[in-house]
Amino acid sequence: MFSTLAQAWKIPELRKKIMFTLCMFLVFRIGSHIPVPGINPEILAQMMSTSGNLFGFVDIISGGAFKSFTVFAMGIMPYINASIIVQLLTMVIPYFERLSKEGPEGRKKMQQIVRYGAVVLGFLQGLAMAIYLKNAMVNPGFFSTIVVCVSLTAGTAFLMWLGELITEKGIGNGISLIIFAGIVSRVPSGLVTMYEYVKTGEANIIVAVLFLVFAVACIAGVITIQEGQRKIPVQYAKRVVGRRVYGGQSSHIPMKVNQSGVIPIIFAMTILMFPTTIAGFFPNNGFAQGITKVLSFQHPLYIFLYALLVVLFTYFYTAVSFNPADVAENLKKQGGFIPGLRPGKPTADYLDRVLSRITLAGAAFLAIIAVMPSIAMSITGWNLYFGGTSLLIAIGVALDTTKQIEAQMLMRHYQGFMK
Repeated sequence: MFSTLAQAWKIPELRKKIMFTLCMFLVFRIGSHIPVPGINPEILAQMMSTSGNLFGFVDIISGGAFKSFTVFAMGIMPYINASIIVQLLTMVIPYFERLSKEGPEGRKKMQQIVRYGAVVLGFLQGLAMAIYLKNAMVNPGFFSTIVVCVSLTAGTAFLMWLGELITEKGIGNGISLIIFAGIVSRVPSGLVTMYEYVKTGEANIIVAVLFLVFAVACIAGVITIQEGQRKIPVQYAKRVVGRRVYGGQSSHIPMKVNQSGVIPIIFAMTILMFPTTIAGFFPNNGFAQGITKVLSFQHPLYIFLYALLVVLFTYFYTAVSFNPADVAENLKKQGGFIPGLRPGKPTADYLDRVLSRITLAGAAFLAIIAVMPSIAMSITGWNLYFGGTSLLIAIGVALDTTKQIEAQMLMRHYQGFMK
């Protein structure tokens, strides 16, 4: 990755895009320190400390902006949720399915719907946060609630615009890079926290070194799984048209081990956060206190439900994103076949069988990555706010961005050859 960035820096066009992206990161970090007006920081800190890990994932995605409740407190989460909802509606509503098959124009319309949906979700989420934090307001009331809600919604809309600017004028993948910047910004504070644990005697230096070695091993494992794929060989039949022979070449269908990415983890965490979020509105209720305790970050029941939901959503999202019957039908239309299998249903059954097996490995991997922070915190007692989910997102975005830079460099070489 570093060699790719070094080569890209030597190219004026790519250097300009990288500099623009870094400037947008700077704007994002500056905005992460602008507080929402009308909030008492002392009462806010007290409420955040009592909420435990309820909003930990949102705080990680926003780069620590949620804990200090700045204008970027919600981060880009409403946009992510809107994208997931629209993608799922594509499988249910014919209008969205038709848009997804209309090429660039259809994708443009869907993107516009996602933007509007993100603003609506951001407003509703901001309203819920304003109501939840009404005790932290300097002057509680309708006007203060609206100011907080509008400030949070405007912050999310601004981040959407910032991400699209990075996509158009930067190195691309803007929304993912905003999330990446928020996650990576927490690494220095995590290292400082670890140093403080060692300095105060709460952790042994040997345990800290072993933790860092384990973190490096996890990074290597995540990269291996993210890049892992099963290549299904495909042979295309030869066709004679006039005096020319078409086809006859060999290819393959790449089936990734982690076909669904980090989406199942976000789904599972959102569902588990929903009951505790509702319970947070009734802090004096015994039933709500029981839900908060049972679904706390380090409770065994929470860990079990979290892993189970991640596995279920991995299978669900993989089934949504990869349809073996459609792939087999397209192969049949293009004159392709898998050696040893007849086109049509036998090919679809084979692809479905292979997909089920590699999805099991991917689901187990995601479940381990998801629950790893809870188990590590239970054993060590540390609270570094940088877990497996963050690692998975950061590494996935870094790999995708590197591939995009390499593709832009390759395209530039082709353009030079054509000139």
